[in-house]
Amino acid sequence: MDTVSENACHGGVQGVYRHQSEATGCDMTFGLFLPREARDGPVPLLWYLSGLTCTHENAMTKAGAQGWAAEHGVALVFPDTSPRGEDVADDDAFDLGQGAGFYVNAKRDPWAPHYRMWDYIADELPKIVTRNFPADEARQAITGHSMGGHGALTLAMSLPGRFRSVSAFSPIAHPTRSDWGRKQFAAYLGDDESGWAGHDATLLMREHGFDGPVLVDTGTNDQFIDLLMPEALAEAVATRRQQATLRLQPGYDHSYFFVSTFMEEHIAFHAEALYAG
Repeated sequence: MDTVSENACHGGVQGVYRHQSEATGCDMTFGLFLPREARDGPVPLLWYLSGLTCTHENAMTKAGAQGWAAEHGVALVFPDTSPRGEDVADDDAFDLGQGAGFYVNAKRDPWAPHYRMWDYIADELPKIVTRNFPADEARQAITGHSMGGHGALTLAMSLPGRFRSVSAFSPIAHPTRSDWGRKQFAAYLGDDESGWAGHDATLLMREHGFDGPVLVDTGTNDQFIDLLMPEALAEAVATRRQQATLRLQPGYDHSYFFVSTFMEEHIAFHAEALYAG
């Protein structure tokens, strides 16, 4: 693993690291913020999954998360959103290919050789982080924005016991019924829609739910709200009687101005779960 950069940040260190990934078959880059407390031993870990077109850098520089994480003694991981490189398949559209991995393992060519973001986020990167840095494997939480909110919710509900809490900013909540989902699932997973359900937060909520607290924020002025379908997730939460706080924030859109506004509350929400018990 190579150190790309390390900078002092809110009493801790914001690092960027690059490594060869077995899951994706290419070099991958991630950001990791370690608070001051990490000097004395392992600290709780909050994953932040980014959205379409993003790299590891977007949330790292725009979300304003490090200051709030430092207040609570929580580490932050900022993974990339897809494999990258000259040999990695891509598409001219912004919502398919590089920058749009959708946190699934692709089964169809030309995507299958590299687009294994589920394995990368669920298995490979957690091992790299917890083995090489003072991050507590037993205390993890997850959040994300848009496509990353979709990834956070689906990973949390599919990996029981891994995460103590889950939150999302304007997640793609019902991708099997949205153009942000159907297009990508058909390309990556194939035309058999029965294989898509494990990557749909609304369907997973109906089937499994999450054993812990859930927080979701979506802006009422989100220009993509019809693609996000927050009402579908809300219905599934109500039907299952899941412990959850789902909020529509008046006047906010899909941007990082929205994310940064509510980041303090999300990190405090996760810190309460991470330090409980």
